[in-house]
Amino acid sequence: MRWMDAIADVAWVELAEAQAEVSKVEYDSRRVGHGDCFVAMRGGVADGNRYIDMAIAQGATAVVTDSREAYEALRRLHPAVGVALVERGRRALAEMSAAVLGHPERRLALSAVTGTNGKTTTALLLESMLRSVGRTCVLIGTIETHVGDEVRVSEHTTPEASDTLRVFADGVRIGTTEAVMEMSSHALEQERVCGFPVDVAMFTNLTQDHLDYHGTMEHYFLAKARLLEGVGAPAPRIAVLNMDDEAGIRLAAMAGRSSVMGYGLLHGTYRAEDVVLRAGETRFTMKTPHGDVAMRSPLTGRVNVYNLLAAACAALARGLTLEEVAAAAEKLGQVPGRFEVVPGPATAGFTVVVDYAHTDDALRNLIALARELVKERSGRVITLFGCGGDRDRTKRPRMGRAAGEGSDLVVLTSDNPRSEDPISIIHEALAGVTETAADCIVEEDRAGAIEIAIRAARPGDIVLIAGKGHEKVQILGDGTIPFDDVAVAAGVLEEIA
Repeated sequence: MRWMDAIADVAWVELAEAQAEVSKVEYDSRRVGHGDCFVAMRGGVADGNRYIDMAIAQGATAVVTDSREAYEALRRLHPAVGVALVERGRRALAEMSAAVLGHPERRLALSAVTGTNGKTTTALLLESMLRSVGRTCVLIGTIETHVGDEVRVSEHTTPEASDTLRVFADGVRIGTTEAVMEMSSHALEQERVCGFPVDVAMFTNLTQDHLDYHGTMEHYFLAKARLLEGVGAPAPRIAVLNMDDEAGIRLAAMAGRSSVMGYGLLHGTYRAEDVVLRAGETRFTMKTPHGDVAMRSPLTGRVNVYNLLAAACAALARGLTLEEVAAAAEKLGQVPGRFEVVPGPATAGFTVVVDYAHTDDALRNLIALARELVKERSGRVITLFGCGGDRDRTKRPRMGRAAGEGSDLVVLTSDNPRSEDPISIIHEALAGVTETAADCIVEEDRAGAIEIAIRAARPGDIVLIAGKGHEKVQILGDGTIPFDDVAVAAGVLEEIA
C-alpha cells in the first residue's frame, strides 16, 4: 500500500509526503523488515523512538512517531522516508494496521468482555456457544488465541492493535465471522483496541486491582467504561452488564446508545434462580424475558453462575436460542487455571485445585466456594497464595486477610516477585493473615510451599493453590523460569501415591 494511503485515516500533526510503499506495520523494531512502517511510541517502560535508526537500517520505508525531536531528525536525515508526527502512537498503530490489512475488524462481529474477574471463562464460554451452532470464531484471551480450530499461545490478555488485527485478518482468510476477545483496562485506556467496532460488550465485575497503574478505583472504573463508550468506534449495539455489581449499575446508566441486557442472581432481567452448586457441577434456571431454560455446566461455583449468565446473554444477543445456549453450556470442559482440579489418586481422599485468583475479592470467592464443598465432609480449606511484585501493594494485606478469614491453614509463598524482594512481599501479605485466627506457614520457595500444603491435607480437605492459575512461568528479579502450579502439584500427588 502507498504510504499516503496507509496514513490517510490517521490524525497526524505533521506529515512528510513520500513515494514509499508500506507492506506491514510494526511497533517492535526487531520485527521490522524491508518495506515496513515502524510506529515509534513512548511507553511506560521503554521509548520506541530510541529504535528508529535500527528500524530504518532494517529496511523501514516509513516511520510514525510521537516525538517532535525524532520527527525533525527524520526529515533532516532521511528525506526519502515517509514520516508522520502524531499525538497518540497506539491510536495511529491501530488505524494504520487496519488500513494496511484491509480492515478485517469490519468483517467480524466482535464480542468483547471486560471486568476484574471472569473475563477468560466468559470469553471461552461464549466462543463455545457460538461454535456449537457452526460459527467459525477468532478468540483472543489471556490463556490462548484461537483462529478457527488453530490454537496459539497468548502473550498478553489484550495484544497491541497490530497483532490483534493480524489475527483478525487470519480469521477472515479462513471464513471466520465471529470474534471474541478479552479487553483489559490497560488496553482500553491505552487505546490498544482503537477502531474495533464492538457489537456486544460484556462487563463481569469490578474489584480492586491494577491500582499500581490506574491510581484510584474511579480511574480503574473509567478505563473499563471505555468499552461501552467505544474506543475510536461507535458504542456497542448491546451491553451485557452484571447488575449485582455496583459498577454494572453505573455502567447501565451510562449506556445511552446501547441496549442493556442486565444479568445477576439478585437483579437484572436475566437471572439465575434455583441454583445448585456441587464439585464439578453447577445447575440453575435462567429466567429471561423470552422464557426460562434449565442450565447445567461442569464448571464449579457461584462465580461461574455469573460467567455463564454473561456468556449466555451475549450468545442470545448474537442470535442463539435459549435451547442452543443451554446445550452448549453443558459441553464446556475445565478452563485451565480456573478452579482446575489436579488429577491425583482417589485414595488420597482430598482435592487439590489450581486457580488464578490474584485479588482479595477473587480469593475470598474461591475460598467461600471451597468451604461450601467441604462442609458436608467436615473438611478443611488449605489456601496457598502469594502476591505479585511491582504491582498494587495495598492489596497484599487484604489478600492475607481474605485468606486467613476463610481458611483453616494458610501457606504464604512467592508468586511472581519480579524486581521486588520476595520476603518483603510476603511480610506485607502476612500482616493481613496475622489479623485472623488461621494457622500460617511461610515458605518462600513456591514448589516447596505447594508440597507443604498438599502434604498437610487430610481426607475431606481442599487445597487451593491460588494466584498463577494457567501460567507456565515464574517471573523473578533475575529472569523468568518455567513453573507450572498444576505440574508441580501433580508431581507431589504422584509421590504421595
